Amino acid sequence: MPPDRGGNPLDEAEDLLVLIPARDEEASIVQVIRGCRESLPGRPILVVDDGSKDQTASRARKAGAVVVSHTFGMGYGAALHTGYLYALRNGFSLVVQLDADGQHDPKDLPRLVEPLLQGKADVTLGSRFLGGKKPRLSLARRGGILLFRAMASLGLGGKPFTDPTSGFQGLGSRALEILARSHFPEDFPDADVLVFLARSGCRILEVPVTMHPRRTGRSMHGGARSLYYVYKMSLSLALIPLRSKRRKTG
Repeated sequence: MPPDRGGNPLDEAEDLLVLIPARDEEASIVQVIRGCRESLPGRPILVVDDGSKDQTASRARKAGAVVVSHTFGMGYGAALHTGYLYALRNGFSLVVQLDADGQHDPKDLPRLVEPLLQGKADVTLGSRFLGGKKPRLSLARRGGILLFRAMASLGLGGKPFTDPTSGFQGLGSRALEILARSHFPEDFPDADVLVFLARSGCRILEVPVTMHPRRTGRSMHGGARSLYYVYKMSLSLALIPLRSKRRKTG
């Protein structure tokens, strides 16, 4: 007789993969993996090591994760895309992704998974702005979020996102298939990917999550790269209508 699972819908998510893109995150990767195992026990964890020069890959393996490594750094988006392709090729239809630096709290993973299992969404987006306690952000970071919140809203005909730059996400089978088969940004996948998914017919649902201050590494939105990020994201958002039209006619 099979064991009584207590009616927890997460127990039925046998085709769920936890995806962690990582580069030079040896200081935090083990703690993140342990948190994922506690939050989603028994679910496989994939770490895509994007050309790390430290012990990220070896520590992730010792912590129990499957590791796929890029020979050299190809970018955050390329690491995610590798994870999506791995998921499809290995029979997974659900993916939850979180960063390796400890900013995303693994305790919130079930919140991202449950709406996908219940058929309420094709994509779940963790928002730090939906909870009771508002995050403490720098003026530049908050300004960037507000800018791309407005741009994403325009791209969706006025539908608002509170946290369009969040990488804490869940993907159902439809969204996973679209992203794995489409041209995916190698460096900064963000609000443009959400708009593309929505225009491709995916239902996106934001859920409240907790995000902690970064302890190690550096943000892809920081320093001089933030200027390039603004330019690249603006251009990518502007080109989404052409990508969506090409996908429908292709």
